[in-house]
Amino acid sequence: MGKLEGKVAIVTGAGAGIGKGIAKVFAREGARVTVAEYNAESGQQTASEIEQEGGQALFVQVDVGNKDQVLSMVSQTIETWGRVDILINNAWSSRAPLARVEWFDDTTLQSAFEVGTMGAFWAMQACYPYMKEQAYGRVVNMCSLNGVNAHMYSMHYNMAKEALRAITRTAAVEWASKGINCNVICPAAKTEALSKFEAAAPDNVKALKNAIPMKYFGDPELDIAPVALFLSTEESRYVTGNTLFVDGGSHVNGSPWAPELPEEL
Repeated sequence: MGKLEGKVAIVTGAGAGIGKGIAKVFAREGARVTVAEYNAESGQQTASEIEQEGGQALFVQVDVGNKDQVLSMVSQTIETWGRVDILINNAWSSRAPLARVEWFDDTTLQSAFEVGTMGAFWAMQACYPYMKEQAYGRVVNMCSLNGVNAHMYSMHYNMAKEALRAITRTAAVEWASKGINCNVICPAAKTEALSKFEAAAPDNVKALKNAIPMKYFGDPELDIAPVALFLSTEESRYVTGNTLFVDGGSHVNGSPWAPELPEEL
């Protein structure tokens, strides 16, 4: 039996990168996985790969910045699998360019907050009654060293992720007596998003990599997913309210996030 045999997991942003890595590892460990993804093609691809490996997957197309769609995601999971045990809030999407604090507008910040913070909050609230009833729940919210270290020019992302960390810690305290553990992972992984940033700022990414004591960006399946797996099992029964930096040690001395921007627009 796998470590998640009989469990049901929702993984948002499971069409690529860290979310995909977690979804596939969870399925291999016996979980039935709701692959929640905005991009239908990549989401269906993840679900198909899980099924080809002998796992069980349900693809749900969802914009996590839309409350009705988030609630529907949870409802479809319950209708299909009959329960929900694990919630991995990983989805993030923003087309906003890097910008100085004084350049940001309300619309960009509101969108970042809805996708990066509220979407996870809505999902947590929707899963809570089911987790409470079965006296078992695991919530893992993917946040970022960007917010912890207040990296320059990504205020919208930093804000959203640090707000989510606060929600996670508060829920950890309030839900602990219900058998629901809530934790945060701040990862450093080689994903499609990092590759795009590397194409635009190769010197910055090289500096980031060199600042990692282990000297490499983690692999979503091999380095990040196993930690999410631990936080989703009975083995983590006494772990809640924590932020785990799964980053090769880069959080110890901080990372040199310093892309170049002009002083004025």
